[in-house]
Amino acid sequence: MDLGSHSTLKEHLQQTGISSGSQDKVSVPDSGPEMGEAQVTVAPVVTSKLSAKAPEFYPSGYNQNFSQNFTDSSFEDRYDGYLTLAEYVQDFLNHLTEQPGCFETEIAQFAETLNGWVAEDEALQELVELIYQQATSVPNFSYMGARLCNYLSHHLTISPQSGNFRQLLLQRCRTEYENRDEATKGEEITRKRFHAFVLFLAELYLNLEIKGTKGQVTRAEILQEGLRELLNALFSNPVDSNLICAVKLLKLTGSVLEDAWKEKGKNDMEEMIQRIENVVLDANCSRDVKHMLLKLVELRSSNWGRVHGTSPLTEATPENDPNYFMNEPTFYTPDGIPFTAADPDYQEKYQELLEREDLFPDYEENGTDLSGSGDPYFDDIDDEMDPEIEEAYEKFCIESEHKRKQ
Repeated sequence: MDLGSHSTLKEHLQQTGISSGSQDKVSVPDSGPEMGEAQVTVAPVVTSKLSAKAPEFYPSGYNQNFSQNFTDSSFEDRYDGYLTLAEYVQDFLNHLTEQPGCFETEIAQFAETLNGWVAEDEALQELVELIYQQATSVPNFSYMGARLCNYLSHHLTISPQSGNFRQLLLQRCRTEYENRDEATKGEEITRKRFHAFVLFLAELYLNLEIKGTKGQVTRAEILQEGLRELLNALFSNPVDSNLICAVKLLKLTGSVLEDAWKEKGKNDMEEMIQRIENVVLDANCSRDVKHMLLKLVELRSSNWGRVHGTSPLTEATPENDPNYFMNEPTFYTPDGIPFTAADPDYQEKYQELLEREDLFPDYEENGTDLSGSGDPYFDDIDDEMDPEIEEAYEKFCIESEHKRKQ
C-alpha cells in the first residue's frame, strides 16, 4: 500500500486502531524498483474487543491464590475502578466461606480497605445487607458471619446519622424479627429462611461484644430478649421444622441464656422447658422430633452438660476434679476396646505400648488389612524405627509422663 502522504498515513493509522505515536513501529522497505521515495508499509492489525480493564481469567477448576488479593498492600491500586464495593465484599465473603481459617490473618486488611471505601450511609447499608444475606443463605456461615460482624462493629470508623454498623445490623435483624409469627406459619421456603435468621441471631448473641461505659464487655441484651420471643413463636406453631429450629437454638445458647436469666432472677428457662414438655404431650409432631425434645430436656437437667466446681489446675487430682483426665489420650486395645487414664490399669497398658516395637497393631478396616495391603509402598517401609527417631520419641514420652505426674 503506497502511503506517500503524511496525512494519509495518519488517517490509515487511526482507521486500523494504531495511535500516531506508534509510527516508529511500522516497517519501511529499503528497496524496490518503482520507489522514487521511501514507502511505509503497515502490517495489518486485527481489531479486538478485549479490554485492558477486564478481570484476570482463570481456567475452570484452577485454585487461585485468592488470599493474596486481600493481604497485598497494592490491592486497592490494582483493582481501583474495576470492582464495585458489592463485588469486593462478596468476593471476600466467598473467600471466608471456602477458607474460614484465613479470618484471623486477613480481617484487619479487609476492615482497613472498607474504611477507605465506605464513606456514605448507603454504602454502609449495602455492606450490612451483603453480610446478612451471606450469613442466612450460605450453610454453616452464620458463626463466621457473626464473628465478622463483631469485628467490623469495633473497627469500622464511619458512623453516619442513620446509625453505625452495629445499629444498622440490628435494624436489619429487627425487620425479620417482627415477621416471626407470619414466618413460623408460612410455607416451607419461608420457614426455612426464617430458621436461618434465628440461628444467625443466636450466633450474634454469643459473638457480638458490647463495651459498657466502664469498659466491661457484655452481650447485647436486646438479642437476649429477642431470642426468648423467637422461641415462643417457634413453640406456638409446633410443626417439625419449627421445633427442630428451637432445639438447635437452645442447644447453641441454652446455657448462656439460662445464666443470664438467673442473674436477673427470672425463670424463663423453666417456662421454656414446660412448653417443651407440653409439646411432647400434645403436639402432633413426629416421633423423632419428640425424641429430640426429650433429649434436650435431659441435657438441660444435666446443666447443659457442664461440670462446675472443679479445682484449680495446680490442685487438681483424680479424686477432686471430674475433668482431670479430660485431656489425656485415649488408647485402644488390639480388640478395639478404648481405655483412658481413668482406667485403673491405664499405667500398665500405657507403659506396655511404649515398650512395644510396633506401636500400631495390624487391624482390618472394611475388609482391608492396612498393614499387609500388598502395596509396594507399604512393603518397602522398614518395620524398624530409625535409631535417632526412636531415641527422640522415647525422650518425648518420658518427658510427657514426667509432666503428667507433676
